[in-house]
Order: sequence, then structure tokens, then C-alpha cells
Amino acid sequence: MCLSSLVIPKNHNIPRDDKTAKKLIYRLLGIACNIIIIFIDSLKRLSMKILFITSSFNGMAQRLWLELDGRDHQVKVHIAEDAPGMIDAVKAFDPDLIIAPFLKKKIPAEIWKNHICLIIHPGIKGDRGASSLDWAILNREDQWGVTILQADEKMDAGPIWASHRFDMRPASKACIYRHEVTQAAIKGLLEAIKKFRQDSFEPEPLDYSKPNVQGHWMRSARQDDYCFSWSDATDEILLKIRAADSQPGVRAAINDRSFYVYGAHREDTLQGNPGEIIAQRNKAICVGTGDGAIWITQLKRDEEGAIKLPAVTAMGKETDDIPPSTLGPFEDHQGSTFRDIYYEQEGAVGFLHFDFYNGAMSTAQCKRLKQAFVQAKEQPVTVIVLMGGRDLWSNGIHLNVIEHAGDPADESWANINAIDDLIEEIILSTDHYIISALQGNAGAGGVPLALAADKVLARKGIVLNPHTRQMGLYGSEYWTYLLPRRIGMEKSKDFTEQCLPWGTAVAKEIGLIDDAFETNAKAFCDRVKESALETARLSWFDKLIASKQFQRRKDEAVKPLDKYRKEELAAMKKNFYDDNWDYHLKRYCFVHKMSTPSHVESVQDKDLYSSRRKIYRKRKWESVHYKE
Repeated sequence: MCLSSLVIPKNHNIPRDDKTAKKLIYRLLGIACNIIIIFIDSLKRLSMKILFITSSFNGMAQRLWLELDGRDHQVKVHIAEDAPGMIDAVKAFDPDLIIAPFLKKKIPAEIWKNHICLIIHPGIKGDRGASSLDWAILNREDQWGVTILQADEKMDAGPIWASHRFDMRPASKACIYRHEVTQAAIKGLLEAIKKFRQDSFEPEPLDYSKPNVQGHWMRSARQDDYCFSWSDATDEILLKIRAADSQPGVRAAINDRSFYVYGAHREDTLQGNPGEIIAQRNKAICVGTGDGAIWITQLKRDEEGAIKLPAVTAMGKETDDIPPSTLGPFEDHQGSTFRDIYYEQEGAVGFLHFDFYNGAMSTAQCKRLKQAFVQAKEQPVTVIVLMGGRDLWSNGIHLNVIEHAGDPADESWANINAIDDLIEEIILSTDHYIISALQGNAGAGGVPLALAADKVLARKGIVLNPHTRQMGLYGSEYWTYLLPRRIGMEKSKDFTEQCLPWGTAVAKEIGLIDDAFETNAKAFCDRVKESALETARLSWFDKLIASKQFQRRKDEAVKPLDKYRKEELAAMKKNFYDDNWDYHLKRYCFVHKMSTPSHVESVQDKDLYSSRRKIYRKRKWESVHYKE
């Protein structure tokens, strides 16, 4: 029954029984209002002031913030640089609870003796040390886990609040951290917060005599622990490189020069002498091993100030005489190899995979992906699914390649135009139905790349960062067309200017994406395939395409697509060539892993609670400001 049906007209001549009914109804309304107020107040009492003390607001910290913010907790972030700063942050915020999502420094005793501080430790019960995941890979652990423990005098030795395990798989440390570790951390933290509200709960003291406490203290891993010989077996080399990827990398000799190596892939066909570079492909090099060969996609010179680059770029002219080994996206290949773009087809659906290291897309990669997409449209398919990579979807232009270029401004310009060309090709593909399937996080220009499709599906729990302002860039990639057509211009500006991370739950509610499901990548891909095949079989598929073509013509009539691009690039040209927003300094600091005061302030001085709610609130009664 709606409240409007309970409105009683003023009538002084109504019978006594009706007057009694009127009083009863008003009394019931009063009781209902009180119940609602009590319910809202109870929700508020469940929310807390939580302080993140973290070394960076990385993917893990962002994912945890999204989970807690969605539960109406006020979370403030402090980037830990020194003990006095941590102490001052605690005094200023006076939190109910302190959480360390990613902390490389020890929490001062003045803090943990007076506040509950929960540490997210990427290890099983009893595991201690700063290289937990490195050792788990090096020791070939079948299972590993995440433990939520309380800060204490000894590092990682405090009482245990929660612990969750997961199966290990052959992947890089960074990939496992972004997927399995992050998922286990969320489960553990939510469990720990639930226990925190229980007055009777006592955390479990670390006791190595218990059979379920199977970890132990491990020192920080050193280069000696990762080192290998090219005459070692391929499996052994892969293991070592993955354990140190993406940081610190494994130091190895290539052509009598010392490099840190990353992004390793098994090669089953090519063979050569151990340590010999036998081929190159799409900026990667193939090196002979003791029992085969291995592809190395990224190198960093072993010298001060060097940055991680595509292997051929890092080696320079030394690779001029290395023979190419070509393998196109549409060629059949049996066995393992390196291929960053490849195509699969089932029925009337084509699946275009692009798996670029750290999600960065150079000028050459954007051009190759556009060429592959054009070729995919020439196949006998009606639906094309853009699959991205298993680890990451895309993070836009390749800042490391740009930093290395002789003229970074010119390379920036070439890169942004190349990704714009790719996105334009997708937007104008009106004879096919395009689906973006985000298996991993997306940032910067990678978000508009996904939105260029007709339908956007995401794995539940990934993080979206649809902004570039912190890098000193206005942004292009047709964002001024693609974001507003989904969420409106006002919210689009807020998204790009406030520089907040967004989770899939809110992204779906607000209309930025169409659906989010499954936390497991394989399960997600299976459902994407099922959905794409169902779309291709629709009896009214022709009408779906006709509707898409009509909408494109309508959009073009309102404002030509080329005009969006020209306006965006005019602003980007000032960023690149006039450096009006300090893009070159910010890019340099990002590439060289240097923290800038402006970046730190943009995180820890921001009222994340209010900033998110000013852009989007699910419930109208939800306050913009946190109420204690």
C-alpha cells in the first residue's frame, strides 16, 4: 500500500468510527516512520571510521576501499612515508579501526598499542616476511593464502583474525596478487570486520605447535634466490622469472650485458643454444634454454635510472640481426609460444584476445590490434568479443615507451592517435555486434576502449579507473562521446576529474557497464562465450544491428564523431607540447616509481566518502557526508 492512499481528506462531519480509523492510521504511520529511522540509525552504527595506512593506493587498496565504502564505512587513506606521519594521521582522524592493505613499513608502537591494526599479509598462517608470494612460487607451493593479522611488536607475528587459502597456478607474482590474493584478502577482511564488532571475539595467537599453522619466517628474497642459468630447464627459468615479476625482476646476462628480465613465455617449437637469442617477435626476444627456448617480453638494463621496456626496444641495435619469427593472430599454432594478439572462433562468434604486459598499449600494439580487429570483421561472424587479457584489460597508452622515446611529446601524440584510430574502428563497425569482456582491471584509455563496444561485460570485482588527470592529461579515446552516452555528461566529468576508482557493482548500477558476474576468470569467460553465442542466435538479430546502425546515424547527426576527436586532441596537444598540466614530470615520476607530493595529496587529502557520494548515491536518503 502506498502512502498516498492513506491520505485522509479533511471532513468535520465524518462519523466517529472514521475518526477513530484516522487516528489509528496516523499512529501506524508514526510507528512505521520510527522503525525506518531506527533501521537507518542501526545501519549507521554498523559503519565505522577506518584508516588505511598503506605504502601506495594500489589495486589491492582500491579494491578493499570499494568493498568497505560500499558498506558505508568512511575510509580515509594515508600514504605511509614515515612514523611521525602515520602517528599524526591517526590522531587527526581518530579511526575506529586501522587497516594496512599494502604496507612496507612497520606501524609505530604508539599506534598499534592503542588501536586495533589489521595487516593484510599475503601468506598462510604462520608465514612471516616481506617476500611471501615470491617464496610460495619458488617453493612450488600447491596452495597459498592470505592472513589477516593484528599488528604487534614482531613483524607478521600478531594474533590472527582470519585466513583464507587458494590454489596456486603457473602465473607471475603480480598476476596472482591481482587475482587470487586480492579475492582472498577481501574474504578475510570482511570476516575480520564482522569479528571486530563482536565484543566476545578474541583473535587466535600465533602458535606454531598447531597443525593448521604451517608457515614460518622467511627472509626477504634476494637475486641469488631468483638467479638461473640459461642452460637450466625451461620450467626452472619460468619459475624464477615469474616469482620476481613484476618486481624486482631477475638479473640475467643477455649478449654479455646485464638485464632484469620479465614477461616470460614458454616456446615449444624454436630451439637454440642456451643463452642465444634465436628469434624476435613483436618486440619480444626468444632465448635458448637447456631443453628448449623461452620468450622474454620485457627487459630493464642493469644500470641506474633504467626503466622497463619491450625487450627489443631495451636492447636497441643489438637486435638488428636477430631473425624474425612471425605468427599472426589468425594462424593456427600448436603448443606454447608468445603471442600477444590472437583470434578464436566458435560458430558465428569471433573472440579477439589481446594480452599486453601491464595493460600498456604502444603505438605499434594499437596499430596491430586495429589490423586484427579489421581482419576479424572479415571472418564469417556476426558477433565479435574483445577479450583483452586474463590479467588486465587495458591501461591505455604506453608511458614507458613514451618516456624512452627521443621526443616523448611526439611519441605521445602518435600513441594517442593510434589508440583513437582503434576505438574509432570499433565505434564505426555497424555491421557487427561488439562485446567487451573485461577479465581484469582497466584504467585510463582502457575504459573508453571497452565502452566503444555495444555491450560491456566485466568480471565481478575488477577495478575501473576512467581518468587521466593525475597523469596531467585531459584524455582522448573518444571519452567525451563514449562516457556521456552511458552515464551523462555531468557524471562523466565527475568521473574523469575526481579520479576515483570504481567497482563493478556501482558501474553496473550507474550504467557504465551492462553486467558483472563471476569472480573466477575461467568461469567469467565461459559465461561470456555463452552470452555471445546466444546473442548471435537471436531471431531478431538483424533488428538489433539495424537499431545499432540507426543510433550511429542519429549520434552523427547530433555531433560528428570527428568533432569529439578534434576537441579532445586539441586539449591533449596542449598537455603534450605545452605541458600545461605537468604531464612530462608526472609521467617521469610514474615510470621511475617516484612519488610526487601532488599524487600523495590527491589520495590522502581527499574525502573519498563524500567524493563518491557526490557523484553517485544508490539511496536518496544516503548522506553525502559521513555521520558519526
